[in-house]
This record gives sequence, structure tokens and C-alpha cells, in this order.
Amino acid sequence: MIGYTLVFWHWWTLGALLLILELLLPGMYFLWMAEAALVTGAVFWLLPWLGWEIQLLVFSILSLASIFVVEKFMGRKPIISDRPLLNRRAAQYIGRILTLEQPIVNGMGKIRIDDSIWRVHGEDCPAGTRIRVGDVEGVILKVERVD
Repeated sequence: MIGYTLVFWHWWTLGALLLILELLLPGMYFLWMAEAALVTGAVFWLLPWLGWEIQLLVFSILSLASIFVVEKFMGRKPIISDRPLLNRRAAQYIGRILTLEQPIVNGMGKIRIDDSIWRVHGEDCPAGTRIRVGDVEGVILKVERVD
């Protein structure tokens, strides 16, 4: 049986592929596995006589340890942002006062906000009524009449 030996550049190639995978599927896990592969490659560049079993063991331990450390110390801290509603577009409209272009009939209607048309839910109102967005449920804006 012909054996296959892993050499340091195999680990560096794996590290590069894992970095590319991290770009395509963000989640931070592939980043730490890539780091483990690159470090494993560096270790076995310095110690080329160690077998593939030890290499896989070192890679596994480094991967798990780096993921554990990151989860333990960084995973529980929320990211503080000056724009917390940036990716929650509908929530940005809460409190905004708008004028209906079309009536709300049987509790449902549509309204144009900026460049989009949104479904609204609220009491029946004729076109031209001023309404306030009070809440969001999925992609439906909950509205109330402004007197």
C-alpha cells in the first residue's frame, strides 16, 4: 500500500480555501479553522517528520480551541451600533406619520413609503387619512389613525 504524506503547503492550501469559504458563508467558524490550518502548516514546516495522524490531531485541537475561545470571550458580547435598526427596515418606520394614498379596507391596505409599497393593517380609513406606524409584524406595518 502506498501511503500519502501531508506536507506543510497542504495545510496552507486548506487554510486559504477555508478563508475563501468564510467569505462566501460568513459565520466566523471557517475563519478560525483557517487559522488552525495555517498554524498547523507552520508547525509542520518546522517539524516535517511528524506523521499525518499528529497533524490531524493538532489541526483538530487548534480548531476546537480557537472556536471555543472566541465563543467564550467574544460570542456573548452584543455589538453596539450607532444604527441598531440598519438591517430592520420596517422597524425604522415606527412612529412615522404618513398619508394614505389608498384606503384601508377590511383592516388591510397598502401604502407607499419612500420607494417601496408596504402592506398595512389597521382600522378602515379612507384615502387621504393621516396615520402613524405603531408596530411591525413581519412585513406588515400596524398603523393607527392620527387625529
